Amino acid sequence: MPRQLPGNVQEYNRQIWDNNVDQGNIWTIPVSPEVIAAARQGILEIYLTPCKTVPPEWFPPLPGCRVLCLASGGGQQAPVLAAAGALVTVLDNSPKQLAQDRFVADRENLSIETVLGDMVDLSMFSESWFDLVVHPVSNIFSAEILPVWREAYRVLKPGGVLLSGFTNPVRYIFEIDLYEQGLFEVKHKIPYADLTSLGQEELQGLIDQGYPLEYGHTLEDQIAGQIKAGFWLNGFYEDRFPEKNNDPLSKFMDSFIATRSVKPPIDSAI
Repeated sequence: MPRQLPGNVQEYNRQIWDNNVDQGNIWTIPVSPEVIAAARQGILEIYLTPCKTVPPEWFPPLPGCRVLCLASGGGQQAPVLAAAGALVTVLDNSPKQLAQDRFVADRENLSIETVLGDMVDLSMFSESWFDLVVHPVSNIFSAEILPVWREAYRVLKPGGVLLSGFTNPVRYIFEIDLYEQGLFEVKHKIPYADLTSLGQEELQGLIDQGYPLEYGHTLEDQIAGQIKAGFWLNGFYEDRFPEKNNDPLSKFMDSFIATRSVKPPIDSAI
């Protein structure tokens, strides 16, 4: 039975990600006990993008570090950081994604605070509270991202670190059906939104297949947006889907980006 077009994208995506947990989507599968055991020894396996793990030197000292995993539920990043000694809060739009973090916390005797919420609104957190914000590829599910950067900046302490992963908008410019056949026909403008960029039949097809609705933000908003919020960028790498995914674009180029940014210390000068 065809699904109706969503009136509220956030609520629609919440339902879809809850369904993804039930269906075993790769980004909803909790980390193994072995990954937690390694984290307890200081060996971290954390992903901001599909394949590459975050470089060890990107992390501040984690014992006692206050960490916000932003739009990062699923039992993956948060438990690893908690096992490394961090004091972890994870915020996500999906109750079942948060339940995956609580599952690992119970299994491994870890302390993790879970908060149901929207990544653009961190008003429940005090200013300058966290030492580290971890934000893997998830702002594709937010219509706006400049508020995400502003809020991350606000809740970080001076000298705090933001680790973020996001999508190169080139992924959104192609006609969908042809793309899945490995053919690249440029059709869509950036910024992109499933809800407004697709025709009604294409959009209905995504909804009927149970896909979350996405946004393709400009690189200016993704990168310069962090700078405009006040961050200093001091780390960058690119990534792509693994070969087993058979993603057409990944055969030719990296289409995911990770950045490390710092909220300047109080006594800093440009």
